[in-house]
Amino acid sequence: MTLSFVDYSIIAAFFVISTAIGIVVSRRAGKSFTEYFLAGGQMSWWMLGISMVATTFAADTPNLVTNIVRRDGVSGNWVWWAFLLTGLLTVFVYAKLWKRSGISTDLEFYELRYSGKAAGFLRGFRAIYLGVVFNCLVMANVILAGIKLGGVLLGASPLEVVCVAGTVTVVYTLLGGLRGVILTDCFQFVVAMFGSVAAAYVVCNLPEVGGLTALLSHESVHEKMNLLPDASDFDALIPLMIVPLAVQWWSGWYPGAEPGGGGYVAQRMLGARSERDATTATLLFQMAHYALRPWPWILVALASIVVYPSLESIQTAFPDIDPSIVQDDLAYPAMLTFLPSGLLGLVIASLIAAFMSTISTHLNWGASYIAHDFYRRFFNPAATDSQLVMTGRLATVGLMILASVVALTLESAMEGFGIILQIGAGTGLIYILRWFWWRINAITEITGMAVSFAVAVFFKFGYHLTGWPELNSWQQLLAGVAVTSVAWIAATFLTPPTDRVKLESFYQKIRPGGSGWTPIRSDLLAKGIQIETADSITTGLAAMLAATTLVYATLFSTGYFLYQWWGYFTASTAVGLVSLACLARIWPNLNFSGRDSSSEHRAN
Repeated sequence: MTLSFVDYSIIAAFFVISTAIGIVVSRRAGKSFTEYFLAGGQMSWWMLGISMVATTFAADTPNLVTNIVRRDGVSGNWVWWAFLLTGLLTVFVYAKLWKRSGISTDLEFYELRYSGKAAGFLRGFRAIYLGVVFNCLVMANVILAGIKLGGVLLGASPLEVVCVAGTVTVVYTLLGGLRGVILTDCFQFVVAMFGSVAAAYVVCNLPEVGGLTALLSHESVHEKMNLLPDASDFDALIPLMIVPLAVQWWSGWYPGAEPGGGGYVAQRMLGARSERDATTATLLFQMAHYALRPWPWILVALASIVVYPSLESIQTAFPDIDPSIVQDDLAYPAMLTFLPSGLLGLVIASLIAAFMSTISTHLNWGASYIAHDFYRRFFNPAATDSQLVMTGRLATVGLMILASVVALTLESAMEGFGIILQIGAGTGLIYILRWFWWRINAITEITGMAVSFAVAVFFKFGYHLTGWPELNSWQQLLAGVAVTSVAWIAATFLTPPTDRVKLESFYQKIRPGGSGWTPIRSDLLAKGIQIETADSITTGLAAMLAATTLVYATLFSTGYFLYQWWGYFTASTAVGLVSLACLARIWPNLNFSGRDSSSEHRAN
């Protein structure tokens, strides 16, 4: 397709503004490790919240949602909607604990919580395992989406997409550090959201679609519209809703939805000014991510069913696209080719924004692991701030190159999503309990990580050789959770606990609630050590329940409004208002510490 001068001007202006932000904050960013990777620990909640939303608005996200809707209907999105439970648990239970820790990266947690060589090994190994291997797989998924978008909308080759969008992203990430990433995220999020809403409006009003009413009454679309799976169809209900809500959200590990928080979400919380800012930022992220943002993508996905009812129709419309990557996720960029000049440029800029915001965050986050948790911890403990920043910048370039290479081996967004879910199956409960149960130790985490990875590799490459009955993805997930959980629980009780002094220090600093630390609390009291009041887990869980109901009710009421199902809309809106009132009543009891812990960042 051909872009006009206006389209190219909008795209060029977007690149210029994004780069300019990095240049403006570059001098401040290079002053120290804390400034470069945590924005000085002084960012406000709304900027951090928007930044997290922008990060999860990746170029592959609309493609993934389109893939799900075309294959399983709107209700298929429960495979990721269920992660809201994980996110809100982080908001109301863990956000304060992360900020209270005073650490510089979430991997530094390991030597704050555990003792001995196993703690150091775990920190260093996960710096590479998460910061390089996992991180590059996630970025490769995003780059793959960018390649598909560039091929359909611009006729660009994979190398051209990576060179142009990747280079600009690397430049402003190198220059501005986390502060530059956050500021650019805020700008890019506005562009991305406006573009996705405008695209949905235009697509729904195409002559081929006939408007929103005609779209929703189309025979092929109507059967895909339900927000809940058919309760009588267990083949759909189990994998789409029961497994995600009953098992997946607490047992699995997925970037941005780690049980207990972690990764770039923890990085944002550690960069907040206070515990209240960390909590509020993460709450804003969860509400926007799950309740508001999916609907423009869903509408475009439903419209694509009318215009491109099969993969063959997509291939016919775009004969120059490599047949190996023509999957249902390609329908989203295919629908954007109908946009008029001007708006097309804006929407392409919005998708580039989605691409860049995600990649920049993952680059900065992964580089922080390599610089702080690997290079400084194991090779140069006396590294200066300038050396750490330089190491981080070199790592940024290397991660981008590696992720681009991996992207060429994937075929669809759903493929990468499934691989990541399976690798993390069974480890999630460890990340939840390690804050609240003293008996969890470093060997627990090493065992869980190793076994879950081994099970994933077995299902990917070895299971078909056994001759056993074929298992679908949710059955493999449950098997992975079961085997991994048995392994790490056994390892916990068969190995010595963390050093008592380390446990006492951790408890005094973090002040976790519940009965899981009773032996440690008793020891401290016996020594006459004054202990500050611990957080109430009950209050946090009550807030989580109220917020979960609020977000799901908002998600449903927005959908029912678009569907014009007024009875369901009224009911879901009423539930949302009641939940909001409950949350407002609980909020004052969350016991935020007034201390700003940014000054506590350690230099180990």
